[in-house]
Amino acid sequence: MDTRPSPLPPRAAPRFSAECPSRPILDQISDKWSMMVMAVLERPTRFNEIKRQLEGVTQRVLTQTLRRLERNGMIRRRVLETSPLGVEYSLTPLGESFRGPFTYLHQWMIEHCDEVLSAQHAYDERSAKR
Repeated sequence: MDTRPSPLPPRAAPRFSAECPSRPILDQISDKWSMMVMAVLERPTRFNEIKRQLEGVTQRVLTQTLRRLERNGMIRRRVLETSPLGVEYSLTPLGESFRGPFTYLHQWMIEHCDEVLSAQHAYDERSAKR
């Protein structure tokens, strides 16, 4: 008689309920502008400096992105008592803790960019023939 413990049951596919609190967080961290903002915040940085580093972002979209990141606890907004008043943004400890996973994801994107572009090109060619 086999006395070994039974193997673990097969892992069920993840299920994401519509009310799952991870959804808005996933939406935030997978947003391209959020990822780019967090990448450029290596030190406290003013709004216009962030904007200059993110070619193509509008002032409105950057403002919305910064507000969402601040609301989710990823960045801190600090008003500078300068004339005129200034604002700078920096990562919070929670935002800093995301650097590891982000760096891994960024590296994966760099390593597989050519493969993704090739797949896109092949798909587009097949779609054009339909």
